[in-house]
Order: sequence, then structure tokens, then C-alpha cells
Amino acid sequence: MARFIDELKRTHHCCALRAADAGQEVVLFGWVGSYRDHGGCVFVDLRDREGITQLVFDPDLKGHGDAPAAAYRSAQALRGEWVIGVRGFVVSRGTNNNPRLDTGEIEVHVVELTVFNKADTPPFEIQDAIETSEEKRLQYRFLDLRRAPLQRTLRVRHRINQVVRRYFDGLGFLELETPVMVKYTPGGARNFLVPSRMHQGKFFALAESPQLFKQLYMVAGFDRYFQIVKCFRDEDLRLDRQPEFTQIDVEMSFVSQDDIFRTMEGLVFGIWKEVLGIDLREQYPSGRFPEMPFEDSMGHYGNDKPDLRFGLPHTDITGLVIDHEGGAIPFWKEVADQFTSGRYRRDLPAEIVKAMRIPAGLAAKLSRAELDKLEDFVKGMGSKGLARAKIDADGNWAQSPLGKTITPALRTAINAQTGAEEGDLLFFQFGKESTVQTVMANLRVHLGKKLGLIPASGHGGKFEFLWVVNPPLFEYDDDKKTWAAAHHAFTRPHDACVDMLETDPGKVLCHRYDLVLNGFEIGGGSIRLHDPAVQARVFRALGIEDEEARAKFGFLLDALRFGAPPHGGIAVGMDRLAMLLSGAESLRDVIPYPKTQKGTDLMTDAPNRVSPEQLAELKIRTVEPQS
Repeated sequence: MARFIDELKRTHHCCALRAADAGQEVVLFGWVGSYRDHGGCVFVDLRDREGITQLVFDPDLKGHGDAPAAAYRSAQALRGEWVIGVRGFVVSRGTNNNPRLDTGEIEVHVVELTVFNKADTPPFEIQDAIETSEEKRLQYRFLDLRRAPLQRTLRVRHRINQVVRRYFDGLGFLELETPVMVKYTPGGARNFLVPSRMHQGKFFALAESPQLFKQLYMVAGFDRYFQIVKCFRDEDLRLDRQPEFTQIDVEMSFVSQDDIFRTMEGLVFGIWKEVLGIDLREQYPSGRFPEMPFEDSMGHYGNDKPDLRFGLPHTDITGLVIDHEGGAIPFWKEVADQFTSGRYRRDLPAEIVKAMRIPAGLAAKLSRAELDKLEDFVKGMGSKGLARAKIDADGNWAQSPLGKTITPALRTAINAQTGAEEGDLLFFQFGKESTVQTVMANLRVHLGKKLGLIPASGHGGKFEFLWVVNPPLFEYDDDKKTWAAAHHAFTRPHDACVDMLETDPGKVLCHRYDLVLNGFEIGGGSIRLHDPAVQARVFRALGIEDEEARAKFGFLLDALRFGAPPHGGIAVGMDRLAMLLSGAESLRDVIPYPKTQKGTDLMTDAPNRVSPEQLAELKIRTVEPQS
């Protein structure tokens, strides 16, 4: 072993050798990927992080004395995942090349072999495609990470990191750190709490973002900040969410919303060029991504992160239903009766009615059984059902109970507003606005995948970017019967909306924005409030008195009083970015050591119980869950 480590240094990685290297002496290190004994020679696929090279152990190899025969005898004992080093010579395979391998033109005939470490039989094969359960793979994540697909995704992350650092350094940004253990401040996601031993009974919170601290950097005059930072949120998990995640965090002083857009668009263009070799300027020749008002995004797609790779927009027909007093459909009449006839105020908490048109060519692909399954799909999201209608040659609604009772005038109006024609299919949802939006948004994406308009996972080679802008500053909390900040309390309202803070908070729009890609929010941020007077008015609109505001945000409020510049920023989700760039199915595929959907680490068996002595030192008692 000492000869290989001390004298024989690695000359190449396993994917580096080609036909032009024939005759060269090389030293390779790696893992035994596969082993084949053909009765006179032993063949081994040697694997490292770069790829595979075929080794040949031939006892009759001439010109090297007894060494090849000794290497052959040792090779007969090799097994999968043993860690070895070899010295040998590159030989062209001629017409016997293997087109499935990047190194398929050559093989290395081995003169010397050393075994660095033997390995137990792994619990699953180290192959590109395996059927092993995710739980088993996460339990042995260190083995799962040997597989080429995961190694490729982590290389994507590495390249994104390098592009980010070069790009921002070139624009004069400073990479600065922020604390991980911070004061708990309400208003965002649920925090993980960290008990303090030195200050018993008190807790730190793990930072869910560097938000307040990066604003303080601006107050301190650092002007341009960025950081690739770990964040923590104690939330229920899903496909694109983990309790600890990484974001590209950015803040700038003396900028407008458009300045931030230009900066981040330049970063995204650079990442796509560097990582995927795709020049987004062919798709966006102006170098800019399109913008869509929040209200339009909700109206047409049911959420603020629409996937624009396909159509199937929604149509809000609440106004028509109200104008026609329900059109003789009992459920719709209940919606209409909430309003004065002929008037429709979207700012009131109310029920809505939406329709989605499926063009005839696509509708023909949906059988009656599949349509019934769609009804089960929407019921799983809290819907009462999925009303539908098929448009016949005369514009009537067939295959629908709605068609038997709806007034011709409302039917004609809905057909016109949705653009429905013969053979088209209309889907309807009505009820509480939040439920209708969620159901219709998810139904649209579900149909997009079912009808082959987008792939079931991955980008399919198509990238549709969008800035969603001008959302409301506040959202109404039905449970608490009060207004809450839709994002956070330090977002700057539009100047034209400031006077509505006290009188009509539901209509106040703000300088907040999300960068959306293929139905995923990959970044979000805002222009911040730097004016203490306006900040106080926002707090009052939220029902936060001066004393409460000082208790929660005193250090930031103090900073704003000492000459805060206009500033704004954004945070881009590194994990989501890597997932979308690599075409992975979930965040767990692009995070080296992820948690399960239940928030556990199967590899290290965390979280786990701690000893009574540790709890006593922290002056903490645990409450056992009731069975």
C-alpha cells in the first residue's frame, strides 16, 4: 500500500483516458464496480467519481516480469466495492470498443494491484438505476452517493456555487456571513428552538433566513451583500421542502425592483450557460424575463407560481354568475346571493366560481372512467366535486347535470368568456376562494402531466421563467379575524397605496416579487421598508402596538432610525435550482444528506433522545406523547 500512496501517485481519474492515451503508463484508484473472471483473464470495471475504466488482469502479460501474474492472482479475490489501486498500461480496444462507456475505446492492462480496503456486500447494488426503496437508500446514504446520478446532481450544485461566487464578486458584492442562532421573531415559518445552557429557560432560534441581518448590513453601509447560506424551518415536509435548506441570499442598497431583476436575470443566464450549456438569450433576446401581476397569476392559474410550459388557464366567472343571479343553478345562486345584484367586489371575503376549458383535441383523450377519477382527485383536496360540461355543436352543455338547469343566457356568456367551442370540455369549481384556487391550480398541473403537455417530472428541456409582481401586502386571517403580513412586515407598499394602510389594507399592493420556473418558486424577495414612519403605519395595520413592535423587532427599528438607505433583496432556493437544473424528482435527490418526508435522518438515526443528565443541565423536562 505504501508504494501506491507514497511512490505511485494517481495519474488520471477513471473517465479521463481515451484512444490517444494508448501505450501510456497510468496509476488509477477507485472502487470495484463489477468483476468478471473469463478463465484466463480477470476483467474489472474500476469506478471513481468521474466514471469507469475497464481493467484487464492478464497473467501472461509480457515485458513486466512476474508482476502481472501476481496481480492476476490477487485480482481473483476481488469483490464488488473493494477499494483498490492499480498500475498498468493503456491499450486500445480496436473494434471491440464499448460505446456505452466514455472510456470504451481503451482498457488498462494491469501490472501491479494493491487492495486498500475490502468491503462487505452492500445492501443494494451501486448502479445508475435501482429499485431499492428510498428508505433503504437514505439509511445507507454514503453508498447511495456513490451512484453516478447522485454524483452528477452534486456536481451541478458545485458548479452553481462557483458561478454564483464569480458572478457576484465581479459585480462588487461582498460575501458576508450572518448568525445561525438568532432571536425568535414571529411572522414567518415555524422556527427550530435551541435551549441555552448559560441562560436557563431561554432559547435561541435557528435562523429561517438571514432577512433582518442582511438589512442591517445595508444600514451598516456594505451596499451589496450575498451569501450561500443554510436556513432552517420546522415545517411539514413535501416534495420540494426540507427542514434545512440552502439559499442564495442577496441584498442591495439604492436600487429599484427592476435593478434587482436585472441582477438576478444575469445570474440565471450565467448559471444556465455554465451548467447546462444553454444560452437563454435565444429564448429571451432582451435578456429579461416576463412579468405578470399577482392578481393575473391567481386569476388565470390559481397560484402565484404558474407553470407556463403549457396552457389550460382558468377563467373566473364569478362576475357572470352574479350578473345572472346564479343562472338557475342552486349552488351558484348561493354565491350570487352574497353580493348586491350586478356588483362584484373581489376584496370581500366571499366564494367564487372558476372554469377551465380543455380543448376538444385534449378532451377526447379523457375517458369517462378517467373523468370520474379526476373527481376523486379534487375531493382529495377538500373539494365537494368536479362539475363538468361537454360543448355540443349548438353550444349546449352535454353530459352534465348543469346543462339541464342553467339558463341559456348564462351558458352563452360562459361559453363566450372561456372561448368554449364544439368538443371542448369545461371543468368548474365553486366555493371558498382559497379552496377553489388550490383545487384548480393542482388540477391544471395534474391534467398537464396526464395529457402529456409536460413530463411527470423534470424540465423536459423546456424552461419558462416569470416574475410574479405586485401582490397584496396583507392577507386576511379568517381564524383571527385580522390582517396579517402576506410575506413579512418590512415589505415596502406601493407609494399610491400608503394612504390605504389604515382605511383599506386589503387593497394595499407592495414591492414584493417571486421568480418562478416551470411551476416552482425558485426565488422571492422585496424592496424593504426603510422609512420608520411608514413602518409604524404598517405595524398599526397589523394590530401591532409600539411596545409589541419594540419587543419583537427593536434592534431593526433602532437601525432604521439611524440612516437606513433604500434597499431590497431576494433569496433563491439553491436546492430547488439544483433540482430543476438536474431534472431530479425531489429535493432529496439533490441534497447530500437529506431528511425523510417525516423529518428524520435514517442514516444517523436522528432526531434521538438525549440523556436525563443533558436535560437536567438545560433545566428542561420532556413530555411523553400520549399513545
